[in-house]
Parts: sequence; C-alpha cells; structure tokens
Amino acid sequence: MDSGIGLLAATAAVRRLRPDADLVLSLDPDGMPWGPRTPEDLTQRAVAVAEAAAAHSPDALIVGCNTATVHALPALRARLEPGIPVIGTVPAIKPASAGGGPFAIWATPATTGSSYQRGLIKDFADGVTVAEVPCFGLAEAVEHADEPAIEAAVAAAAALTPRDVTTVVLGCTHYELVAERIRTAVQRPGFPPLALHGSAGAVAAQALRRIGEQPAPDAAASGTLTVLLSGREGSLPEPALAYAEGRLLQAISPAR
Repeated sequence: MDSGIGLLAATAAVRRLRPDADLVLSLDPDGMPWGPRTPEDLTQRAVAVAEAAAAHSPDALIVGCNTATVHALPALRARLEPGIPVIGTVPAIKPASAGGGPFAIWATPATTGSSYQRGLIKDFADGVTVAEVPCFGLAEAVEHADEPAIEAAVAAAAALTPRDVTTVVLGCTHYELVAERIRTAVQRPGFPPLALHGSAGAVAAQALRRIGEQPAPDAAASGTLTVLLSGREGSLPEPALAYAEGRLLQAISPAR
C-alpha cells in the first residue's frame, strides 16, 4: 500500500523473490499526495487504503511508503495485527552507516531534518558524518514520470550532496525507481563507486520472514495482480509503466 507508485520497488522485489505470489496493490489516487496532510488525516487515508487491501485476505501488508510508516504504522498494526502482519518501510540508515564513510540521506523536504530521521541517525549512525539532503519535487516528478522534472530535481539534490560521500540512502520509496540516475548524478570522478541503499529488498525479505515463507524464484511461476485505486479495482497507473518495476508487474496475470 501507498498513496501512489512508490510501492513499485518493494512490490517488484516481492515478485522477484516469489513469482508465484498473488499481489494486491492498494493505492490512493483520490487522496494523494499524503506528504502535505496532517498526521491525523494521513493516518485516516492510510487506514482506509489498508482496509481495502485487507478485504482481499492477504498474508501480509507492506506499507510501501516512508511517510505512512512514520505516521500511520501504529494505527495500521492496531487495526490489522495479529491477523495480518504489517511491515513498515524505514530508510536504510543502519546498513549505510556500517561502511563508516560519510553518507547522505536523500529524503522529502518534510522528512529531512525531522525528529524521526534525526532519531534514526542518532540510533544507527552516531559518530558517522551524515548529510541530510532535501529533494524538492523529486517524489512528485517520479510519480508522474515527468522526465524533465526528474532530471531537474535529481540535479538540484546532487548539487546539495557533499562531494566526499561514499553512500546515498534513498529515504523515499519513489527514489528507488530512479536509483541509477541518482548514482550517475552524484558519482564524482576519481572517487570510489557510489553505494546506494534502498529499502525494497529488505522489506520484501522481511515480509516473507513474517509469514514463514522462503524465496522461491521459479521463473515459470506466475501469480496474479490486483490493483485497487482508493478501494476500486483498476489497473496500474500509466506512469508506472515508465519504470522497469512497473513493467515487470504488468507482466503478471491479472486476478480472476
């Protein structure tokens, strides 16, 4: 679940681990974007989107959005667990700090400098040099597959990123859809290859662990795909198909 197509990265990661999985994608086009909403309003929207997904009796629910995880995860778990395990999305600050070198966190302006993100830095990256980089308009540009806007937003964030960083944490799920563009923009000549840390792979693996399943990448298997748009059955939004993750999911058989 997510307000928009930021959930594609985690969903595609689940698809690669379990091609046989029947997937339900619950988006909220009527309420997006969630970022500018108050925490209370965002939580109300997130719960409605989650309940639409829960009506399909999933084995687990992935909250494919950093902002919704910050504000709505307790309410979602109170509403759905223990019947449906709820897996949140947290920026990969802990693994990024393990390298010891300076790193940057690319995040939405609302998340950058927030007490939530500062708490993660304090807990997992104490003593490591961390640059918090606000990415103005990047999530919105990715959501609409607006190429000129993506290019401009990536370039602006890259200009704010210190030259000596060795790693960039992708602190918004939308950013994982343009990860290689971010790598190209930030990589400095003469510096070691830049490491990027997203959360999609870890979130997908955690979802399988929570339901006691193992990866089974059988290329011949094919699960179904159900798309919910503010509770109504529909299809993947057209901008999703601009990304490899969306095209991978489009190849899944529609639910019957």
